[in-house]
Amino acid sequence: MLRILSARLHQGQRTVRYPAVEPEMPDRFRGLPVLDSARCPEGCAACEDACATGAVRVTKEGLRLDLGRCLFCNDCVEACPEGAITYSKDYRLAVCSRDELVLREGHAVALAHALQEKTRRLFGRSLKLRQVSAGGCNGCESDVNVLGTVVFDLGRFGIQMVASPRHADGLLITGPVTQNMKLALRKTYDAVPAPKIVIAVGACAISGGPYVDHPEASNGADAMVPVDLYVPGCPPHPFTILDGLLRLLGALEEGRAPDARERLVARAVEVGEANVRENAEAGVRQADEATRYLGVSEHHEAPKGIDPDED
Repeated sequence: MLRILSARLHQGQRTVRYPAVEPEMPDRFRGLPVLDSARCPEGCAACEDACATGAVRVTKEGLRLDLGRCLFCNDCVEACPEGAITYSKDYRLAVCSRDELVLREGHAVALAHALQEKTRRLFGRSLKLRQVSAGGCNGCESDVNVLGTVVFDLGRFGIQMVASPRHADGLLITGPVTQNMKLALRKTYDAVPAPKIVIAVGACAISGGPYVDHPEASNGADAMVPVDLYVPGCPPHPFTILDGLLRLLGALEEGRAPDARERLVARAVEVGEANVRENAEAGVRQADEATRYLGVSEHHEAPKGIDPDED
């Protein structure tokens, strides 16, 4: 127990300070694509030919990229001889409409908006989600699970994953919804009490991903159930998922005061670490007193008068 408390003190705060502080994305992170058709050579369609899911289109109006189909695989970037497609570090990708996932040159992405006021009053402070893996590869599922770790601590926002759809406020779906998962998904959706929300996470759950148009896949969750939030990626970064969830709940609206919230979080962490330190010190004192009382040395010898080999 003392070793656990000591390790906790040594580690300090591990939870990220998002959304009060913008996250630092890794160098290899591929975020929102940037399109520049002015760089495209005349008649070139190398990026479109390289895309395995048909996410990239070369049109008369310029480049089009469907984030719902995009695997962020970098094939189109490598195929383009002039660098007309690049990736930014912008992790904010979640939207509320499938059409908004079609990225057009010169148009900003219409990021997810908050639920209607009545629904927000129900879910804004406590949202329970049932996660359904509808034939996924475990990539999106793993990043969803990461949100429950101490680094992201999804519970601090009042969002939790639950085991039963009857205890849930909505579904978080991953995977392309394979044929053998259609009935299971439908029954799970029907078991969630109304009103309810549905969140599609990852390219598979949005469009079928690499399995698009496969006879054993349904090309995404919205072919089976209505979807309120689309989170693109293959898999989406945990910050992308978290950003979408908080936007849906209205927690990232303009006019909020993250600095005030940050002070409260910092104070809570300070108090918590002080309590851990106090408990650790009390444990050490009790251990010292017990050692002196029993006459045990620091090398944990047997108490005086007791034969350690005696039965």
